[in-house]
Amino acid sequence: MNDMLMRKWPKATSLGLLLLSVAACGTNGVATPADTAEFRQSRYEQIQKIQAFNACRDEALELDGQARTRASTGAYLTSARVMEKCNADLGAATDSVAQNERMRLTALSTLNSFRGGDIEQARRRFEAFKTAYPGHDLYFADGTSFLATGEALLGRAEPYSYGEFATLNVNNRVKSEMRRLNYWKNK
Repeated sequence: MNDMLMRKWPKATSLGLLLLSVAACGTNGVATPADTAEFRQSRYEQIQKIQAFNACRDEALELDGQARTRASTGAYLTSARVMEKCNADLGAATDSVAQNERMRLTALSTLNSFRGGDIEQARRRFEAFKTAYPGHDLYFADGTSFLATGEALLGRAEPYSYGEFATLNVNNRVKSEMRRLNYWKNK
């Protein structure tokens, strides 16, 4: 019995020292409970903002779908306001939501303001887009540029002659409408 105890003693001692060293390593550099609680509270608030943004975005996109179905100017304006609220409610947590998602919502808000007939609000939102996301652009499914389309529709670009419309990265319906407006403006 004594012999068996003598054989297990070194193993038990080694295991004990190993556990003690692991425990000692684990306690070095651990933040205080207050720091951990602050981090967790901050992270919880950030997650709440993300979830609120996602719910708001889903509501805004549903309103956008209804506006398209009904072709209602009021519905477009409501959708645009909700989209703006989604981005505004993020506050300092804007880094929590992907930039391209915020950009799309801002761009759609701009277009819906335009579709709803509030051109001045569309211009403000367009300028806010360019300020918030300098050097960035979005492209529609047909490959046309949001910035070029906004510049043309909102009168932010220099007046174009007939031939210059061909160089714009806007869709054919926008080019046609710009040509029509240009034609009647010059009569």
